[in-house]
Amino acid sequence: MKKTKSTIGSKIPFVNLRKQYRGIKKEIDGAIKEVLGKGQFVLGDQVNQFEKEFARYCGSKYAIGVASGTDALELSLRALGVKEGDEVITAPNSAVATAMAILAVGAKPVFVDIESGTLNINPELVERSITSKTKVILPVHLFGNPAEMDKILKIAKKHKLAVIEDACQAHGAKYLAKKAGTWGKMGCFSFYQTKNLGAYGDGGAVVTNDKRLYKILLALRQYGWNEKKESEMFGRNSRLDEIQAAVLRVKLRHLNDWTQKRRQIAKSYGRLLKKTPLKLPTENGFHVFHLYVVQTPLRNKLKSFLEKRGIKTTVHYPVIIPSQPYFSKLGYKNNCCPEAEKINSKILSLPIYPEMTTTEVKKICQTIKEFFKIKI
Repeated sequence: MKKTKSTIGSKIPFVNLRKQYRGIKKEIDGAIKEVLGKGQFVLGDQVNQFEKEFARYCGSKYAIGVASGTDALELSLRALGVKEGDEVITAPNSAVATAMAILAVGAKPVFVDIESGTLNINPELVERSITSKTKVILPVHLFGNPAEMDKILKIAKKHKLAVIEDACQAHGAKYLAKKAGTWGKMGCFSFYQTKNLGAYGDGGAVVTNDKRLYKILLALRQYGWNEKKESEMFGRNSRLDEIQAAVLRVKLRHLNDWTQKRRQIAKSYGRLLKKTPLKLPTENGFHVFHLYVVQTPLRNKLKSFLEKRGIKTTVHYPVIIPSQPYFSKLGYKNNCCPEAEKINSKILSLPIYPEMTTTEVKKICQTIKEFFKIKI
C-alpha cells in the first residue's frame, strides 16, 4: 500500500478501475492499438496467446476463452452432458449466475448449506444431498477463498460424480498449494471488469487437463464447429474477443503483484479491526481477497454510517439464491439453507483493491471504530 497525503474529507470508492488503468495505461493502450492495427478482432493471436498464458498461470494444460464466467459454467456442464432432469449440487450464497448456468442446461440446482467460517459450501452436508439424479458437484470459491476441495473430491469419487469449480472470484487462489480451478474436471473463471483479473467488458475462461473436454469446449463456444467449420454438435456463440484478450494479457503480468497487495490490505484490516465486534474473514488456504467480507448484526446501520462519511461498501449478495423471487417460483423454500440465511443478514463487503492507500485503509478502520464507539 502506498502512503499518501491525508484523504480525510475525500470519498473512498468500493473499487477504482480508473486508478488501475492509469497505472498501466501505456501497456494497455499499446496492446489495444496493436489489435486495432492488425484488424483481427475475434479468436485471433491475442486469444490464442492468452489461453496459453492463463493455462500456465493456473497450472493447467488447457484454457478456453469464452464470453463470460456464466458461459464458462454453462458450457462446462454441457461438455459433461448434463441435461434436463439431472441435478447439480452447489452453494446457495454465490452470485446468481452459478445457478442460472445450471438452469440453462435444463438441470436442477441443489443448494447445500455453508460453513460459518469460510462461507463456502459445507462438505459435511454434500453427501446427504446426493441422489440418483446427481451428476455434478459445483463448489464455489467464494470471495476468493478456496473451498475444501480434498473433501469434495473424495465425496465425488465415492459416488462417481464430476466436479466443476466455480473459480470466477478466485484467480490465483490456492488450496493445499494447488490452484483453484485445477482440482476438478474443469475450472471456470470470470473476467468481469471488477474481478481480480478483469477485462474492459465481459469475458471468461474454462481450464482443464482433459484433452477430450478441451476439444468439446472449443466446439461448444462456436456453433459446434469442427476444424472445417461444420457443426457436429450443439454449440453457440461464446467467444472471447481479441481486445479483451489483449487487455487480459497485460493485466495477467501484474496479477501476482496485485494479489499480494490485496493480501497486505486484508492483513491491515485484520490488524486494525481485531478489537472491534466485527467477525473478520477466515482464510482457507491462499485467499486472494476478491472481496473483504466482514459480519455484524448491525450491518445496515454500519453500511449507512460509512456511506455518510464517504466510504462506499456493498453486500455480496443481498439475497441468497434459493430465496430470490424466480427461485421461489421454482419451488425453493426460504429456509432450505439456514446457515447461509443467517450469515447473509450480517455480511458487508469493505473496499479492497490493489491501488488503495494506507491512509484510506486507516480511515475506513477508524470510521468503523467510531461507529462502535471504540477509542482510537
